[in-house]
Amino acid sequence: MQTNFLVIGSGIAGLNFALHAATKGHVTIITKKRIAETATNKAQGGIAAVIDEKDKFAEHIKDTMKAGAFHNNKKAVKFMVEKGPEAITRLIELGVEFEKEQNTIGKNASGKPGKLLLTREGGHSSRRIAYKGDYTGQEIESILVKRVKEHPNIDILENTFAVDLIRKGNTVYGAKIIRNNKIDVVFADAVILATGGIGQVYKYTTNPSISTGDGIAIAIRAGARVKDMEFIQFHPTAFATPDNDTQKKLNKKTRSNNTKLNSEPKFLLSEALRGEGAILLNSKGERFMHKYSDLKELAPRDLVARANYAELKNGPVYLSFKHLPLNDRKKLPKRFPTITKNLKAHHLDITKDLIPIVPVAHYLCGGIKTDLNGRTNLKNLYAFGETAYTGVHGANRLASNSLLEAFVFSNQVLKDLKPHKKLTLINLPHEKITNDKNLVRKTAKIKEEIKKTMWEKCGIIRTKKDLKEGLEKLKTLQKELKQICNFPENNALVTHLNRDSIETANILETAISITKSALKRKKSLGCHFITK
Repeated sequence: MQTNFLVIGSGIAGLNFALHAATKGHVTIITKKRIAETATNKAQGGIAAVIDEKDKFAEHIKDTMKAGAFHNNKKAVKFMVEKGPEAITRLIELGVEFEKEQNTIGKNASGKPGKLLLTREGGHSSRRIAYKGDYTGQEIESILVKRVKEHPNIDILENTFAVDLIRKGNTVYGAKIIRNNKIDVVFADAVILATGGIGQVYKYTTNPSISTGDGIAIAIRAGARVKDMEFIQFHPTAFATPDNDTQKKLNKKTRSNNTKLNSEPKFLLSEALRGEGAILLNSKGERFMHKYSDLKELAPRDLVARANYAELKNGPVYLSFKHLPLNDRKKLPKRFPTITKNLKAHHLDITKDLIPIVPVAHYLCGGIKTDLNGRTNLKNLYAFGETAYTGVHGANRLASNSLLEAFVFSNQVLKDLKPHKKLTLINLPHEKITNDKNLVRKTAKIKEEIKKTMWEKCGIIRTKKDLKEGLEKLKTLQKELKQICNFPENNALVTHLNRDSIETANILETAISITKSALKRKKSLGCHFITK
C-alpha cells in the first residue's frame, strides 16, 4: 500500500493534520480501534486561548511557564499562545459549537472569536478556557471525524495496529501494520505519529485503553530522540468508586477516617469543577489545600495531586460544592451534564454530596522531540499531540493547554512538507501473526506487572531506591517478554507477532524510558517529585 501521508492516530492532532495534508496529497489514517476512540474524545475541560479582551498573551505565557516550573521552551510557549485565537476561530469554522452567550458567533475588532463563555482552571490567572458542557473533547472529535470522512482525499483504516516504522539509515519510508490479522506495509512520503498518551503504562489512569505509548515505543526503536519522559502528570481528581458499605454511608454527616475506597478510578472529574467553585475536603471534612499552595484548589495539577496523595494516607479525599449557595448549585447539572450523569449512576448528587477522588496518571509532558514544525531527528518522521515533545508544557502541563498544543502545532507541520514523486521500496523480512492463547495469557500477565511496578516505583512520589528497583524489575520483565515472544536481542519486532505482544512490548519500552529519565533527574521539578 502507498500513500503520501500516513497518519498514525486519530485524535485532534492527527485528524487536524489530515485535513491540512489532504490539500497536498493522499492521506491514510490508521487507528487502533474505531476512529473516535481517542483521549481527545474523553477531554472534558476545554481549550485554553486568549479570547477575552481583558486577557493578554503575556499572562497566558506566564501561567504556562509557572505551571511548567519554568522548564518550558519559551519560544514554543509564545508560538502556541499567540496562535491560540486562530485555533479557536478554525475550530468554530469547522463546526465546533463552544458555549456562548448568544446564538450567534461574532468577531470583535481584533478579529478574535467573541461572545464565548469562558471558564477557569487550576494555574490560570483568568477565565480563558472555551468549552462545550463537560464534553469539549467529544464535541471537537465528532466535528473533525465528520470533516475527515467527508474528504475524498482521506482514507481511514480502523482496527489497524502500527507495528514499527520502515527505516533505512536516517530516513523513514512507511510503517508495518497489523490489519485483518495479517501483516501489511504502508509506504509513505511522510509518517505522522499522533498516537496520544501513555497512561496505560500505569495501574491507575484516566486514559482510555488505547493509550499504551505505541508512538513513543515505535519512535525509540527507530532511533528517534525522546525528551523529558520523567514528567508524568497525575490528575488530582479521578472518581474513586466507593465499596458497597461505604456507598451507604457516603452521604451521611459523619464519616469514618478509615473509610475504604475501591482503588479503581472510573472517570475523570474535570478541573473545571474547581474552576467553578468546588473545594477539596479530607476525611474530617476539612479544607486542606491552603497548606500546600496560596492558590488553594486552583493550584497547578502537580501540587494538587501531591496534596491529595498526602491526605489520602489519613482517609478519603472528597470534592464538594456543598458550600455554594443553592441557586449556584442548581446550575451544575447543566454545566456538567456528563459528570452529573456518571455520578448519578453511583447514587451521588453533584449538587449536595461529597464525591470521593484519587489522583491517577493522566498526561505525558515529554515525548518524541520535535521542532515547531513537528520534525523529528529522522527524515520524513513527524510527531505532534501528546506523543510529541514541543517544550510547551515544561515540567508540568497547564490545564487545557493540551488540546491547544495538539491543534496549533498540527496546523503548522505542513509548511516544509512536500510529497515525493517516487518512493524507494525496501525488501522486508517475512513475518507472520500468531494467535497462540498461551502467549496472550503470558503477555497479559507481564503487562499487569509493568503497570503495577510503575505505579509503585515511579509514581506521584518517587525515591532513588524505588526507581532503581523499578528499572531492574522492568529489565527482568523485558527479558521474559523477549523469551516468550521470541523477540531478537536488538528489539526489532521481526518474528512471531500479535497485537497483544507488541502492545506489551510498547508499554515496557515506554516504562523503561520514563524510569531511566526519572533516575537521571536528581532533584524534584514539576511532576517529577523525588524525596530522597
